[in-house]
Amino acid sequence: MTPSAADSPADLIISACTVLVHDDQERIGFEEDAAIVVRNGVVEAVTTTAGAADLAAAERLDARGQVALPGLINCHTHAPMVTLRGLAEDLPTQEWFNDVVWPVESNLTEKDVELGARLACAEMIRAGVTCFADHYFAMDAVARVVAECGMRALLGEAYFSSTGPEGRERSLEFALRHRGFADGRITTALAPHSPYTVDDTDLATTARLAGEHGLPVHLHAAENRDQTETSLARHGVTPIEVLERTGVLDTDVLLAHGTGIADRDLPVLERAAGRTAVATAPRGYLKFAWPDTTPVRALRDIGVDVGLATDGAASNNSLDVWESMALTSLVQKSSEGDPRWLTSRQALHHATLQSARAVGLGDSVGSIAPGRRADIVLVDLTGPHTQPVHDLAATLVHSARSADVRTTIVDGRILMRDRVLLTIDVPTVVRELEERLPALVDRSHGRRIQDYDT
Repeated sequence: MTPSAADSPADLIISACTVLVHDDQERIGFEEDAAIVVRNGVVEAVTTTAGAADLAAAERLDARGQVALPGLINCHTHAPMVTLRGLAEDLPTQEWFNDVVWPVESNLTEKDVELGARLACAEMIRAGVTCFADHYFAMDAVARVVAECGMRALLGEAYFSSTGPEGRERSLEFALRHRGFADGRITTALAPHSPYTVDDTDLATTARLAGEHGLPVHLHAAENRDQTETSLARHGVTPIEVLERTGVLDTDVLLAHGTGIADRDLPVLERAAGRTAVATAPRGYLKFAWPDTTPVRALRDIGVDVGLATDGAASNNSLDVWESMALTSLVQKSSEGDPRWLTSRQALHHATLQSARAVGLGDSVGSIAPGRRADIVLVDLTGPHTQPVHDLAATLVHSARSADVRTTIVDGRILMRDRVLLTIDVPTVVRELEERLPALVDRSHGRRIQDYDT
């Protein structure tokens, strides 16, 4: 205990739980019958239940039968796209974009974005997600929602080159204005859409601006094999090589998906290791019938962190990072033909520390340890589907579900207690959204915000 513990009550003590911890080699372990002491939004100590029994606290949670995990992080999503959940089903990627999603997105208002973000944050809090990296439009509205509901987020205003320099300038202005917003829970990034919708000049300018202002870059790159093959045919370089020659890989960059990363890209990414991370969202790849998945093993071998993600609910139908964790493990075993690869402990490492590093928060979240922000979820393992427990890591990854999350805490503030949301009124959000849906989904105008041509 620090001296402050004797001076005043802790803000929160969580006791009688099993805590997921990392050792000095970042290996996953578990401490049983443990207690977590939280003060000023920070983990002050991880001790024993007996050791915390006599400590004063403003609030105590008895977490008997539960596991305390670092809050999950959704490393790439488009939160407001929950408004389009189930609208474009069973379609190839090009038709999904051109015939449904991009025509509908031309109707978006800031109010639509706000309601979608509110519903998405409710879904994520209930699924144990405490932080998300969002890449979308009208991001002022998303920032307001994050500030109000208590989550943590890395936000970027997306842009295409087809919008002219104004789109790039809006992305920069948003990032500078909201950096450190919501008591520091909001960080920001520049957010060009992708190398196939943003030209080399804009990418190079984005890289320069990122360096000048100390901002990361969050974009889609080498999403699938078709994009890589088309880039090679048209330009003689892969999307990853485009990012290298435009200087984007000289910044701190978060690449979404990367299922089209080619063998020739690996040396390029190795040179950028430590600055570059990749977000994987396997459910969408399966749904679009993409032939490949994110090459997690190859990226891990060259020192590139891979965080877990869902993408938007318009393609994934869900913002459940718990499901992404299980699917990542299973899909990696299948793609590598190796049941020993991506073990449950490895999957938990991707879901915790690697995801935290992917969104630029590796020094503050991603583990439950003294000095880390108190972003914590409590998972109930007393249900029949999680019993008996022979291997706790395997139970968490392959047996537990997001519905087993009982409590979600960000910065020491309880956002959900015993499955009851405390910061978002879901029925009101759903009612308002239903009133707006007819105008939102209208495609009779024939417009679209962009063309998908890869």
